[in-house]
Amino acid sequence: MDTQFLVSLSIILATFALYIGIAIYNKAKETSEFYVAGRGVPPIFNGMAIGADWMSAASFIGMAGTIMLLGYDGLAYIMGWTGGYLLLTFLLAPQLRKYGRYTVPEFIGDRFDSHTARVIAALCTIIISFTYSIGQLSGSGVVIGRLFEIDAKLGTMIGVVLIAFYAAFGGMKGITWTQVAQYVILIIAYLIPVIFMALQLTGNPMPWISYGELVGKMGELDRELGISEYFAPFTNGTKWQFLALMFTLMAGTAGLPHVIVRFYTVSTMKAARWSGAWALLFIGLLYLSAPAYAAFSRFILMTQVAGSKITELPAWTKTWVDTGKLQVADGNGDGVLQWKELIISNDIVVMATPEIANLGMFVIGLVAAGAMAAALSTAGGLMIAISSAFAHDIFYRVLKPDSTEKTRLSVARWSIVIATLLAGVIALNPPGAITQIVAWAFALATGTFFPALVLGVWWKRSNSQGVIAGLLVGLGVTLAYIFAAKYGGFTILGIIDTGAGVFGATAAFAANIIVSLMTAAPSQKIQEEVMDLRYPEQMVYKDGEVWMNDDGSKSV
Repeated sequence: MDTQFLVSLSIILATFALYIGIAIYNKAKETSEFYVAGRGVPPIFNGMAIGADWMSAASFIGMAGTIMLLGYDGLAYIMGWTGGYLLLTFLLAPQLRKYGRYTVPEFIGDRFDSHTARVIAALCTIIISFTYSIGQLSGSGVVIGRLFEIDAKLGTMIGVVLIAFYAAFGGMKGITWTQVAQYVILIIAYLIPVIFMALQLTGNPMPWISYGELVGKMGELDRELGISEYFAPFTNGTKWQFLALMFTLMAGTAGLPHVIVRFYTVSTMKAARWSGAWALLFIGLLYLSAPAYAAFSRFILMTQVAGSKITELPAWTKTWVDTGKLQVADGNGDGVLQWKELIISNDIVVMATPEIANLGMFVIGLVAAGAMAAALSTAGGLMIAISSAFAHDIFYRVLKPDSTEKTRLSVARWSIVIATLLAGVIALNPPGAITQIVAWAFALATGTFFPALVLGVWWKRSNSQGVIAGLLVGLGVTLAYIFAAKYGGFTILGIIDTGAGVFGATAAFAANIIVSLMTAAPSQKIQEEVMDLRYPEQMVYKDGEVWMNDDGSKSV
């Protein structure tokens, strides 16, 4: 065993022990703790937990690599994923928190007074979260496989066992505090390498400012090598694909059930808004660093690896070639590795960067621990969303409303174990790259929950028939476009499978509005409840007017 392996293993095992210890200490003893952490999480810690829940393996492992390979076109991921939080924080989160339910399907079922809508929303939650979790478990396999120098498939199953244990044991209460610890670990692990690379390449420890110095140099290198310029827009796809992907990621963020449920864990509407504000700050630290990461890694590869003799490549390249995620081939037989002969998977850029920049074994181990924290934190949140959709919305609210607290907790825990195992089996042979699989989950959320929640909160005329039509049509159109674009080569305006949400959302909004207008309006009671959601908690909407809650006097 080499020293590097022992250091990395020690760091990862220490963080695993921390996560399991937190889950055991914060074991959920009742359903409100299991689903919404007892609604007692302070906004700043909820913001950290949201950040960890949000910054998945796709963000930590895949995003910088995607930007490195796509250049300008990769910025759609950053703008979409961060912009979506503004939509969620201002458009939906406080209103959903005021309604006071446990899950998104429960809101839809009660807002539209329909068990059918509740069950369809629960099934959509399971489909979206399951798709997303495949990407996370695939990411954990990449990290564990590289660390132990074992097959990534075996690494995936190790991640499955860990997630199944601490998610099933601690529920939302345990996962919340586990995610706070995971955020601290992943953000330190992400920032240290990029700060050191900034110092190495520019002499300035502020990567967000200093990577601009490399822009001109990289443009010159691109021209010398005869490749498309890194900063030239729309070279890897059409302008419409860029806009469609950005919209899909933005609206999908506002409709992701496992993210929305985090806003239910705070005590008030005001706390929900502050959670969103803190989350934006914590997420911004990573997302503003990703373009710098991409630029530094690309610059080092172009100047220190490309152009080297095949026989004199850095030692780190052999390790990654063995994983199958890096390919080097002397295509023209000149004994020198050209840039075009270097094929690097976008899923390894962040993981390989500490080795590329020769940052030392402790940093390599820390990045591995951070990547695991990112994959595990999101996977844990996704499993809670799947569990609550089945155990709370289908089993308790529809099938067995008289079930005991103990039975409900047992069903919730077993549904997590089964869902994790099923997702792990599919993740052994994932149907795409991590960022691509995650983009499909966002497309599905865009086509189903985004229209249903926006109209459910902001249009009192939307009724049960409308939301059912919208969910089914949006789900059908989104799935059909993903399959047609990926496997049939069918596209509209050059929009590929990752931008499918724009078509699903358009169809869902249209179906919801048209069917709602063609059928009877919701009851007066439901319409007043919808109007009430739009006002701060101390105000209540009644009899067509806004009143103060505390003394009964009319508000101004």
